[in-house]
Amino acid sequence: MGFSEVSVFSRGFVIERENEDFFESEEAAKVFVNDTLVKETKENVISIFSLKPDSVYDVKVVDSSGTSEKKIITKCESVLLNVKAFGAKGDGVNDDTESISCAIAACLPGGTVFVPAGTYLVRPLFMKDNITLYLDKGAVLLGETDRTKYPILPGMVFSEDWDKEENFGSWEGNPLDQFASLITGVGVKDLSVIGEGTIDGNSQNSDWWVDVRIRRIAWRPNLVFLNRCRNVVFAGITIKNSPCWAVHPYYCDDVSLIDLYIENPSDSPNTDGIDPESCINTLILGTTISVGDDCVAVKSGKLYMARQHFRRTNKVTVRNCRFMSGHGGVTIGSEISGGVENVYVTKSIFKDTDRGIRIKSRRGRGDRAHISGIVCENMLMDGVRMPLTVNMFYFCDPDGHSPYVQTQEALPVDEATPSIGLIEFRDLTCKNTENCFVCAYGLPERYVEGIKIKNVNVSFVSPEKRRPVLPVMMDDFPEMAGKSMFFKNIDSVEIENVVIEGEAIEEPEFINVKELKKEALKIG
Repeated sequence: MGFSEVSVFSRGFVIERENEDFFESEEAAKVFVNDTLVKETKENVISIFSLKPDSVYDVKVVDSSGTSEKKIITKCESVLLNVKAFGAKGDGVNDDTESISCAIAACLPGGTVFVPAGTYLVRPLFMKDNITLYLDKGAVLLGETDRTKYPILPGMVFSEDWDKEENFGSWEGNPLDQFASLITGVGVKDLSVIGEGTIDGNSQNSDWWVDVRIRRIAWRPNLVFLNRCRNVVFAGITIKNSPCWAVHPYYCDDVSLIDLYIENPSDSPNTDGIDPESCINTLILGTTISVGDDCVAVKSGKLYMARQHFRRTNKVTVRNCRFMSGHGGVTIGSEISGGVENVYVTKSIFKDTDRGIRIKSRRGRGDRAHISGIVCENMLMDGVRMPLTVNMFYFCDPDGHSPYVQTQEALPVDEATPSIGLIEFRDLTCKNTENCFVCAYGLPERYVEGIKIKNVNVSFVSPEKRRPVLPVMMDDFPEMAGKSMFFKNIDSVEIENVVIEGEAIEEPEFINVKELKKEALKIG
């Protein structure tokens, strides 16, 4: 089938196999570089490192479909700086923050800061323009556990005459003081963080996961925070044990997160995998995520940021990924006040996440909180209890259970009313479904514009294995188990070629659906 270049660095590259498989193939591919076998893998997205800069490599991928070959030229490199030459110990005991920070500060444009194998105890490291941070295989950046040693990013900094403001820290969609992250970039461009090493937040040995709703000095940090950055690539590395969200691109352009392995314990609080917020052109490719909250959560802030610093999230591509433990595989919301458009999810595997595609908003997010252009296709969901959910009554925030958010009465449409446009799901296989295939609930005053579902096969677990749960987080809504589909307050629902199999499957409900088209729907 062939392969294509995804990203090329001075000391490595990433390729993507061109096939119809999701995330991985049944048969492993062999990757040869200059006729030497360097990797054998089933995965579709493949990273190769430990190469030389400014060099031509003959790359060959061999699998049952044949042999594909390309020449790949690595990028030039101005300088290679080994952090040990700057005094880093890499023994996991001594604090290596100053040594590594010095190497970053000294690195020339186009240069590489090289972190060899070892465990480097660090506090936040601040990136800069036009460098590569290369974590070699066996290299671990290990987070300091004492929060008092972390610098703080202020939520807002005002000009002397108070007519301008700049946002640095962010916490759950608001501009609030937040501890800096182990990898922090503010206004950085042309940055690459690559290799086979690990960024480990070490949160299991700290108090980051204790009393998480209490602000202590400042709000918890992410593990990677990119604020107003441009042209950033993370590739190959492992990211684990994050204090809060693992990777948080914020008001960024052109961020690529490729062939990563992101892992947090399933019971760790608010440890989302990747949260692009108010970003344009985000690529999430070939990445495995298993975390304690949503695997990917696409956001655009709360009301203040949408009013004062409006920036809609646009063009998010998720491809050839694998989502494991998590509340949702790919989630949109709920901090969504700036709106989200053009999210494309394809060729991905969802395994044992609570929900697959999860869209959540609520009254109060504002009239700019419009979600549109959501297309999800060519996916496998296995053991996902609720593959598709749309919830306009999400009970987050201190007022989440208030009558204003939760009432089923139609309220006046005003500047606080969010909206959802067209959502499309197609070419989807769901196995071992437990609770409900689709649960979609719009606002009575502003219906969801449309949901299209085409070419879907769903099989439920046997009745004795179904545990009733709340499919969407809203008040006064029944638990479900074995429900085929539920739609309420939707302008248009189109269902074509959908098969839902299993014993004692409840019939679909269509409540306040203005236009319903059903063709080749089979249940039972």
